[in-house]
Amino acid sequence: MSDTAETQEAQTQEAQAPQLSMQRVFLKDISFESPRSPMIFQEEWKPEVGLELNTKSRQVGESVYEVVLEITVTVKNSGQTGYLVQIQQGGLFVISGLDDQQLHHALGAFCPATLFPYARENIDAIVVKGSFPAIMLAPINFDALYLESLQKQQAETTQ
Repeated sequence: MSDTAETQEAQTQEAQAPQLSMQRVFLKDISFESPRSPMIFQEEWKPEVGLELNTKSRQVGESVYEVVLEITVTVKNSGQTGYLVQIQQGGLFVISGLDDQQLHHALGAFCPATLFPYARENIDAIVVKGSFPAIMLAPINFDALYLESLQKQQAETTQ
């Protein structure tokens, strides 16, 4: 095999190799509400934390996908809302060389897991700016959530 043929073959294999890289992380939307301020600061602080999580994705270019991690944190004190944080943490990912199942898994688990630390940091920062104690959300197993979602979808289609 000539050097030119070997180089072309290597480039073809490289082009077909799976690729997944983050191009950009961005804050798409963030909201903080503290409906009971300033009276809540006079109360004993025994927070009850509620967390809602959702992801969405869409293709925005050739092999380029936008993934948005949506998190709502509701913190109650004595049964009443102390504060509410809603965030949409976005990212642009270049993904190629994956079959449909692998692509779906990457968009549903890997990309949100990559975005989560950024969202967690932004949530903590805005809570502290609202004059509340820092909140550090526990790590989330996005692979387990993704598998749970798949099982739920399969159960719904078989009914």
